[in-house]
Amino acid sequence: MTGFSTGPSTKSTGIVDHAAPAKAGKPAHRQPGRQVFLFLQGPITPYFAQTADALEARGHRCLRVNLCFGDWLFWRRPGAVNFRGRQQDWPAFITDLIDREGVTDLMLLGEQRFYHKVAIAAAKARGLNVTVTDFGYLRPDWITLERDGMSGDSCFPRDPEAVMALAADLPEPDLTPKYTDSFKQQVVWDVAYHLISNWLWFLYPFYRSHQLYHTALVYLGTGLHILKAKFTTPGVDRRVAELKAEGAHYYVLPLQMENDFQLRAYSPFFDFKAPIHTVVASFAKYAPAESRLLIKAHPLDPGMRNWARIVRRSAAKHGVSGRVEFVDGGNLAVMLEASKGCITVNSTVGLWSMRVAVPTITLGTAVYDIEGLTFQGKLDRFWTEAKPPRQELWHAFVRAIVAHIQIRGVYYAKEGLAAAVQATASRLDLTEGAWLEMRSRAARRGTPLPAEMPEHGLGFQNV
Repeated sequence: MTGFSTGPSTKSTGIVDHAAPAKAGKPAHRQPGRQVFLFLQGPITPYFAQTADALEARGHRCLRVNLCFGDWLFWRRPGAVNFRGRQQDWPAFITDLIDREGVTDLMLLGEQRFYHKVAIAAAKARGLNVTVTDFGYLRPDWITLERDGMSGDSCFPRDPEAVMALAADLPEPDLTPKYTDSFKQQVVWDVAYHLISNWLWFLYPFYRSHQLYHTALVYLGTGLHILKAKFTTPGVDRRVAELKAEGAHYYVLPLQMENDFQLRAYSPFFDFKAPIHTVVASFAKYAPAESRLLIKAHPLDPGMRNWARIVRRSAAKHGVSGRVEFVDGGNLAVMLEASKGCITVNSTVGLWSMRVAVPTITLGTAVYDIEGLTFQGKLDRFWTEAKPPRQELWHAFVRAIVAHIQIRGVYYAKEGLAAAVQATASRLDLTEGAWLEMRSRAARRGTPLPAEMPEHGLGFQNV
């Protein structure tokens, strides 16, 4: 059958031929209460493989589809099958695998990737559980774990009263950092995943990555940018200190990564040039005459675009060259604290700004874009009408996301990774309790909660 094959070595890794688990068209027998998890692409870390170990220790079964050599590299445990077919073969492959193996749960990162969108559609058509993970909405040591999707696909309610009800009686979480992640380990694993996958492309000849640029160029550009920022940061920090000393009225627009699906799928923009021009044009026309706009580069920007030149030309076009500044480096937290407002498409930086009571507006779809937290009017009115977030709603929002869609831990450093794995297994194991997103989903629809659902405490561990 097109697109099915074994891995580089089936002897030691447990990767099996597609036909071995069950005959095609004949669903595998599943014990009552036993979940069958299918993992697709995840964070470039052993997080998925270790989570599978934890779930199988609880009596469940875990499967995996490898789409490239990097996927194989970070699984290397039983239960995997390789897909080496073309994209047009993928729908038939994934639906057959789900049906044949009796899959109950789909687990992945990046629900907008081609392979994942197809798998999610097949899973939802069969009423299966779909769980999406990514870096946490809260930083630095939280991980997001949501049903169905994130941002525009999130089941978390957008109605402020629903958020308040969801957070009622929940304890205030301790946001003091508990785990330290390892950027060095992240870099090593990321490079290994992508470069080896590129070198061994012939093992998965038809795989198409969701990345916009070649990884070698991204690594080179990002490395140079990080090195450059070490020299530019002191100057940026001095400039922000000067603005604060002057009592300057300034706003902050932090740039986002262009390969991020937060931008590509959950906003009206495909790149970041458009939001820059949109914000600068509105700032020039409607912001107070004495105000300034700081446009800050993302710390991991790979340098594929000359953002300084783009900002300079946009400011000149709209007659605000002396009021718009591009900054690269510097302490973003300090920059936000003294600002009059933060403009973001849908970055988690919006949560940083709200945490320090700075007025915030989103230009895309974000889980935190809620009346009372973010400015709900048009951008042109934001400059003069925006207000800080309601503090009681902000605290309720944090309590609700910690209890429902965040877990404590990190992807890369050993201690935090172990904590994340155990917290993930606990939430995914339905023998311990149902997902509280069901309550959020009901609240968002405006329909009553199912009668069998208790008010609180469905087995989540606020760890």
